[in-house]
Amino acid sequence: MKFTVLTLFPEIPRAFFETSIMAKAVEKGIIAYDLVNIRDFAFDKHKTCDDKPYGGGAGQLLMAEPLGRALDSVKAYKKHVIYVTPSGKQLTQAKAQELSRKDELVFVCGRYEGIDQRIIDLYVDDEISIGDYVMSSGELAATVIIDSVYRLVEDVITPESLEEESYSDGLLEYPQYTHPTVYKGLEVPDVLTSGNHELIRKWRLKKRLEKTLANRPDLVAKARLTGQLTAEAEKMIEEITEQFFVKKLPEKLRRKRIWLKKPESGE
Repeated sequence: MKFTVLTLFPEIPRAFFETSIMAKAVEKGIIAYDLVNIRDFAFDKHKTCDDKPYGGGAGQLLMAEPLGRALDSVKAYKKHVIYVTPSGKQLTQAKAQELSRKDELVFVCGRYEGIDQRIIDLYVDDEISIGDYVMSSGELAATVIIDSVYRLVEDVITPESLEEESYSDGLLEYPQYTHPTVYKGLEVPDVLTSGNHELIRKWRLKKRLEKTLANRPDLVAKARLTGQLTAEAEKMIEEITEQFFVKKLPEKLRRKRIWLKKPESGE
């Protein structure tokens, strides 16, 4: 798979591609990359790539001509082009998996107030946001997306490492422990040192459900609606909610747990 990044600051993504697991994937030939400096396609001696927006307003926009020439240089019209922007659709694990099946992704890194709309109209296939906040650097946001995608490419990391990650099946990941067995008075749960793989599996599933219910209850609701939860998981949810939401919360809050009930078929 190849990543092509169009940027005013190629030194920012370069550090990522030359480090850690990504560097190993590049060395093995699994991943390839190209960093294109948009300034190389400017017309004047000052390498100007931005100008004031028509209609007025604060800030500067990346101009269409240098950016368009940069996109043409990498034959972007034949590839999947992503513009990283706070106004795009939010990145999800499902989207990362979809993108990981592409042969090449081209990233347009905005700066200042963004880019000329005509570039979006003519070249861009996907507008993606990494969250409901604004950053000054499109390069950092592009790197986040690339990191979420490349690790899903075959042979980059072991398949087992992906199986029970957060969001892999609608739930968050279970807590994990390593040596020492006791740290500042806190012990590793006995079940994890028992050697009983079935008990460990059940403990991990229950912990995933507990964490998801506590931090992202919306994911549990979605998993139920899409039929991702097993009968075993549903039973555990009833036990968890009975324990934590009924016995320990006042009556005023108990009524709020109605959404946790398993939806009836046809609803």
